[in-house]
Amino acid sequence: MRGYIYLFVSILFEIAGSAFLKLSEGFTKLVPSLLLVLFYALSFVFIIFALKTVSLSVGYSMWAGLGTAGAALVGMFVFKEMLSAINVIGLFILITGVVIMNMDTKSEETEKAQST
Repeated sequence: MRGYIYLFVSILFEIAGSAFLKLSEGFTKLVPSLLLVLFYALSFVFIIFALKTVSLSVGYSMWAGLGTAGAALVGMFVFKEMLSAINVIGLFILITGVVIMNMDTKSEETEKAQST
């Protein structure tokens, strides 16, 4: 469970870092540039901790998928960017894939518990 908490925190830092990518305006703004480096560094630190207990295939796919979806939502709600219908369908597919990957993890944990 702790691994998934670290993973969630890592995803939040990745989303924050992505927002500051936009705010840094190509590394021309000092404070947003420093914050994006800090947030991405923290994201990597927490994903490293998460991967101690979460499998790489599930952890990385959740990190990348939910980070992408979160960045798209931040773009939409904070930066007033428009998402096309195709973009929304893609995000739905991405999140569905993350849910499916997690369902398989639950069955692996059940199998491990039954074999011990």
